[in-house]
Amino acid sequence: MSKPAIFTGAGVALVTPMHPDGSINFEKYRELIDFQIENGTDAIIAVGTTGEASTLDNDEHLEAIRVAVEHTKGRVPVIAGTGSNNTRQAIYMSTRSKELGADGLLLVTPYYNKTSQRGLIAHYTAIAKAVDLPMILYNVPTRTGLNLKPETVAELYKLPQINAVKQASSNFSETTILASLCDIPIYSGNDDLIVPTLALGGKGVISVLSNVAPRAVHDLCASWFAGNTEESLKLQLQYLDLANALFTDVNPIPVKEALNMMGFEVGQCRLPLYDMEPAAKEKLRAVLQRYDLIK
Repeated sequence: MSKPAIFTGAGVALVTPMHPDGSINFEKYRELIDFQIENGTDAIIAVGTTGEASTLDNDEHLEAIRVAVEHTKGRVPVIAGTGSNNTRQAIYMSTRSKELGADGLLLVTPYYNKTSQRGLIAHYTAIAKAVDLPMILYNVPTRTGLNLKPETVAELYKLPQINAVKQASSNFSETTILASLCDIPIYSGNDDLIVPTLALGGKGVISVLSNVAPRAVHDLCASWFAGNTEESLKLQLQYLDLANALFTDVNPIPVKEALNMMGFEVGQCRLPLYDMEPAAKEKLRAVLQRYDLIK
């Protein structure tokens, strides 16, 4: 049961810029969206993990989605992060995001209270029945403490609304098993595993790295789909150190720090996420200098 992917290539897990008082800086948000699209990014993923969804209230969350849809103006798809560990909340946010014009939804697995694999099927089935919009399952066990197993994904893919899965798991063998079970579009959720995911038939990446190097990540994916796998692999290896540097602290702390160093003035993360240690900042600065992103 093949379904067309919402997008193919590099989707950016966009940061949410903040003013010094902690409110969302929507002027900067629009600037970041333009920067991404002008540099080849194939989709905007708004208010996911990197967008600090967990510390935005409902009004802020929905306003960020509205602004992303309005400002993107159909240039690329906008995928709204609407997952929750409360099924009713996920349905509400997903329904409102559809009303605001989102092209798709990114739905993280329930966290903290977690659930069983049977519970995951019930959770996602309830959302899919309530909202007729393409949905990307989001598996990130290190964040949620819950692994979305390949067999569960294959079962969920039978639902018409389930369109793809974002695999942000260090257990790459499970991604391989998933690819063998069904033809669900797979997006890498790990910037260091883009090429391996593409080699399994993946459709691209939902990328943190794209925040600071959108053209490189776009070209990595585009080269692969154009048949130039050597160039794609070259870019994967070339940007490995930068990708790793953005995870030397809890995401999105390092990527927002990197953007600030690059002059984007995206502000700090909301508490409880906190500033990097000075020594860690200097290591990050050195990596950005090595990639000619700052002087």
